Amino acid sequence: MLLRAAWRRAAVAVTAAPGPKPAAPTRGLRLRVGDHAPQSAVPADTTAAPEAGPVLRPLYMDVQATTPLDPRVLDAMLPYLINYYGNPHSRTHAYGWESEAAMERARQQVASLIGADPREIIFTSGATESNNIAIKGVARFYRSRKKHLITTQTEHKCVLDSCRSLEAEGFQVTYLPVQKSGIIDLKELEAAIQPDTSLVSVMTVNNEIGVKQPIAEIGQICSSRKVYFHTDAAQAVGKIPLDVNDMKIDLMSISGHKIYGPKGVGAIYIRRRPRVRVEALQSGGGQERGMRSGTVPTPLVVGLGAACEVAQQEMEYDHKRISKLAERLIQNIMKSLPDVVMNGDPEHHYPGCINLSFAYVEGESLLMALKDVALSSGSACTSASLEPSYVLRAIGTDEDLAHSSIRFGIGRFTTEEEVDYTVEKCIQHVKRLREMSPLWEMVQDGIDLKSIKWTQH
Repeated sequence: MLLRAAWRRAAVAVTAAPGPKPAAPTRGLRLRVGDHAPQSAVPADTTAAPEAGPVLRPLYMDVQATTPLDPRVLDAMLPYLINYYGNPHSRTHAYGWESEAAMERARQQVASLIGADPREIIFTSGATESNNIAIKGVARFYRSRKKHLITTQTEHKCVLDSCRSLEAEGFQVTYLPVQKSGIIDLKELEAAIQPDTSLVSVMTVNNEIGVKQPIAEIGQICSSRKVYFHTDAAQAVGKIPLDVNDMKIDLMSISGHKIYGPKGVGAIYIRRRPRVRVEALQSGGGQERGMRSGTVPTPLVVGLGAACEVAQQEMEYDHKRISKLAERLIQNIMKSLPDVVMNGDPEHHYPGCINLSFAYVEGESLLMALKDVALSSGSACTSASLEPSYVLRAIGTDEDLAHSSIRFGIGRFTTEEEVDYTVEKCIQHVKRLREMSPLWEMVQDGIDLKSIKWTQH
């Protein structure tokens, strides 16, 4: 309440301040509330350039990288940032009891979303840590009897790197290929399971192309072969229905900031019956049933719990709305532009993640041209690399098309006007960049580019 009152007073002060009012934001751009740059101790030069106007920010269409904090989540967190600041592990006074009660309520909210028992939820710093605990923790605990793991070539980088780390420790890892659709072949999975396989790890929804894997079928195969099944569900929890018991999932990774919650918090579901054992990655006070030592950050886990509760209430509505917006974006782009390819299976697909390749256009050039829309060409965790996406390479996309891909993310707060603006700008800049491309000119003249033998000079 104090913080909100402070914000209101600040807003009134800004409104009442003398001087010219800021101009209305341009269509397709959002207005930043204010400039909070630190004040310099050096006296200002009165002859300097006039004061800059309001800063315009691009539209946000990159919800696979992160989502904005839902205001309802912030409301739930605020009391634990200001008034209820006790350590949830302090058992001798009311401050600790209050925080512990909030932590356990959040655990219940997370468990309810995925059909789990609250005792099966362990709080972590995010999905990367959860994936590390699941993969390394299971492999190392059962290493005396089982030294083989299975994953896919299109997993998140933290899963692939965890598996490579285990290979350096002497484990054997099978990296399953995916089909052109991005979905694994279940027969190949069955054939890959060995007597000493301890874990299968397959992502629920891919973070680059939005493909949904047949999780229930994979869970059934793993259960019948007595192999533990882990899924990285960071892009799926709160967006599609998931039930860990119906789908026979033994371990699941969850991220707070992918479901309109705070950054820096996540969870891992670890099945109790039949019990899955993991070796802890860090030593400490033995919090979270000894699986993840360290003080649980009460405000963050309260935010994660609130985000899960809101997602459970609004999942059906969000999915319908996002599906309509996604269909609008895809149809309007494809009817206006030829040679646009949608990457991944169009049927088994989460609609809020759309990956399109624009032939004869360099993806990075298109991203720079679309400077008033925040988009990406793939995972935020590998966006610094100029290499084409390993996910697109795994589904057999030509290198030229892989370099021309853009990921459009549609979320809870995306509007119809934002989608239309993005489509309009995308069409405009793709046409302009193609007009500058000699390859596009050759294609228009009927030349088959694949028949040309290129030489290096």
